[in-house]
This record gives sequence, structure tokens and C-alpha cells, in this order.
Amino acid sequence: MNPLLEQKLLATRRHLLGGMAGGVGAWALHDLFGGSGSASAAVVPAAGGLPQAAADPLAIRLPPFPAKAKRMIVIHLTGSPPHLDLYDPKPELVRRSGQECPAETIAGKQFAFTTGTPKLLGSPRGWQRCGASGMELSDALPNLHRVADKLCLIRSMHTDQFNHAPAELLAYTGSPRAGRPSLGSWVTYGLGSENQNLPGFVVLISSGVQPNGGTSSFGSGFLPSVYQGVQCRSQGDPVLFASNPAGMDRSMRRRSLDALRDLNQLQAESLGNSETMTRIAQYELAYRMQASVPEVMDISREPEHVLAAYGAKPGTSSLANNCLLARRLVEQGVRFVHLFDWGWDFHGTNPAEDLRDGLTRKGATFDQPAAALIEDLERRGLLEETLILCTGEFGRTPFREGRTAEGSTLGRDHFPDCYSIWMCGGGVKGGHVHGASDDLGFKPACDPVHIHDLQATILHLLGWDHTQLTYRFQGRDFRLTDVHGNVVKGLLA
Repeated sequence: MNPLLEQKLLATRRHLLGGMAGGVGAWALHDLFGGSGSASAAVVPAAGGLPQAAADPLAIRLPPFPAKAKRMIVIHLTGSPPHLDLYDPKPELVRRSGQECPAETIAGKQFAFTTGTPKLLGSPRGWQRCGASGMELSDALPNLHRVADKLCLIRSMHTDQFNHAPAELLAYTGSPRAGRPSLGSWVTYGLGSENQNLPGFVVLISSGVQPNGGTSSFGSGFLPSVYQGVQCRSQGDPVLFASNPAGMDRSMRRRSLDALRDLNQLQAESLGNSETMTRIAQYELAYRMQASVPEVMDISREPEHVLAAYGAKPGTSSLANNCLLARRLVEQGVRFVHLFDWGWDFHGTNPAEDLRDGLTRKGATFDQPAAALIEDLERRGLLEETLILCTGEFGRTPFREGRTAEGSTLGRDHFPDCYSIWMCGGGVKGGHVHGASDDLGFKPACDPVHIHDLQATILHLLGWDHTQLTYRFQGRDFRLTDVHGNVVKGLLA
């Protein structure tokens, strides 16, 4: 760091207040304050592997090499769905259901709610080969059957954490501890946003519960806070605290922001802190969002047949609504949309968590809108350049969960060693199954994919070498994948 700048950053409030008596320096913010909201906004090339400083921190940036995907939608099934009952049929596990787990499969392992020697649990679900690819999917997801040839199904995922919050943070920030930037923040930091009137990174939450990792799952960590996810809602005010308070009209809001901008420019010139520019950008974005967000978030503008395809109902909060909103947002140039849907923690502690009727009911809230999203994006010519990821934070055990092993409901414990996820569009192979688990589902049998490998592959599809998208913090160049990760070539179309 420049010694003079470092000295300024260590200044006290007294020094700051004294320095603010100085003159106002010139600051080039034409695009930020007067630019259009279209994708024709200024494009900043990424030279030397890192985004270059710009007056607008969300200006479009070109990645270092041609990207297969320009935007991304993540559907996170919070709690982690039972993959052995959705995506990975195990005839041998069914045959041996009720038998004790082989000693070598559980020796030295720790589980969240299971001790001793648990009993194997074969899936009670039916299975069907789908599409030209013959991909096997369970009867809990009937609508996904018709888009099987678009899916890239990974059956050999593994991670390092078996509790919800650390596993979710590892999946989206590269670390099991809070404080690192999330995937959506890294993507918007590296690529900017195509619409200057909307956030580059939007978060939508359904089923009424925040992510396990809290706001850290979509936070910006040590990146400038302009890159954090903006949580929007499909019910009530689209964005909390963005509306004008009582007694303030839009012209008064504009005058207030102009005064704040002038004060912040004084501070920026005096200290050179990037967070001051972030503050200016966020105030201005919030002002523009007052006009743009209500329109894009109003799904009642959609034709009746589109609402029916998703199962969406205007004025309510649901994953169906959020999937439709995800399509509307990426269509308008939002770079990254992250959906979180609670209710997938199938321990079997109550009927809603039972792998039979409970999974059928919960699956119905997900597979219809997920399939509709894929088909809708394809019809509009967006799927080829939109990467979709559907995942939980880990998988579920091939045995019954310890607390409910003697009960009438069927459930599974947390399991990080092997699980299944799927991707779609954006440069991945369609109708493809990558990797496999062993006969009982305890570990990958071939082509294992670690969570850091998945992160590296996502950034590759978006045009970035994961080792080059870095940010210097506390004397070190940090990246999403930390010091790990390899691009999984077998997933690429």
C-alpha cells in the first residue's frame, strides 16, 4: 500500500473532520449518475487478470478469455435434499436395506445425529429412465423428467463439512468460516453488471427462512460492499428500506443524495478508500432501483400461461415465484441470481420430512418451477448463455438417521462424502451423468468432484481462471477457491 494512503486510512475522526474543510476534487462519475441502464454501459477490460478500477464499480468487465456463460442462477435447496431418493438410484442399497452398515463404511467417521452402527436404508422411490440420454431420475421429480436431456448431473460430489452453516459457507465462499466473499460477489466483481438500474447480484428467499450461513452466504466479505447480494422480495416492498419515507418525494430524495454525494466525494479525495466509492454507488443504485425494481419484480405482468407453467401466484412468496423472477432478472441484465429455498433437511423427525409423502409434497414445490425455468430460458434464447446450478450444501446418508431409526418416518442424516447435484445451460453438457457413487452410495466410485473443483469450473465457464480472479486483503491475494480446485473438463460441452 502507498505509505501516504496508509497514513490517511489510519487517520482519526478529528483528522477526517479537519480534512473535510478542504475543497471538492473532481470525480468522473458521468456513467454512474447520467448513464443509461442498458447493456451499452461502459465496458472495462480486465487487464493483467484483475478488474481495473472504474468510476462505476459495476461497469461491465470483459473476462480474460471467451466465456460460455454470461450470467448465472443458483437454486439452493437449503437443508440439502436426499439425493439417493432423487438423483442416484442404488439397487444394491435397496436389496440390503435394513442391514447394518459395513464397518469399513463408517469407521472413524462422525455424523451429525447418528452414533453406533446404523442400518442401511434403500430408497422407497420409483425410478425412470428419461429422455434420449436415459438419465435415471426418481418419481419425486416428474417435471424434471422432460428436461433430463438438458441436465448435467454430477453423482460424485463431495465436501469437507457435515453441518449446515459451515458446509453452505464452504460451498459459496470457499471457506467454512464467515468473512469471505460469496460466489455471486466474486462473479459481479469480475464481470460487473449489464444493467445499471438493477443490482448485479440479487438474492431471493422462499419458505420463510434465511440461509444457514445467514447473510454471509451472499455477502461480499472483504470485497467492496457494492458486490454483496441485494435481497429482494416477491411479496410487499421488493427491496426493504429502498422506498422514500413519509414526507419525502422523489425530487427531495434527489437533492438529499446530491448533498451526500458531495460529502462522500470530499472523503474519497481525502482518504482514497474504495468503500467511499461503494457508498456513492449504492446510494445512486438505490435511487435508480426505486423506479426499475418494482417493474421487474411484478410477475402479474406475465401472461397467464407462463404463470401456470411455473405454478407462480402474484402477491405470494414461493420458489415458483422466485424461479420466474430469476428469469425476469437475468433477462434484464442481472449478472447473478441466488435462490434459497428452505425445507430440504430430511431427517425424518416429522411427516413433512418423510422420504415418501413428505418428499413428494416438497418436490412438487420445486420441480415444476425448475423445469419451467429451463424451458422458458431456452424458448427465449437465454439458456445457452445462462448457467443454472441446483444443489444443497451436502448430501444425505445411505442409512437411517439415528434419532428416527426406530420410528415410522424415513429420514437420512447429513453426509458430505458423496452426493448429487445438477447444472444446466451455460456451456455444460446436457443429458450427461458425470461420475458415480459406489454400490451403497458411501463414496465416489469414479470422477470425484470436490466443492472447490465445482467453483473453479463455474468461474471457467464465466470466462475466468479461478487462480487469477483475486483480491488483495491483509497482505495476501485471496480467491474463491483458496489454494485448491481444478476445472472439471468432463462437465464442459
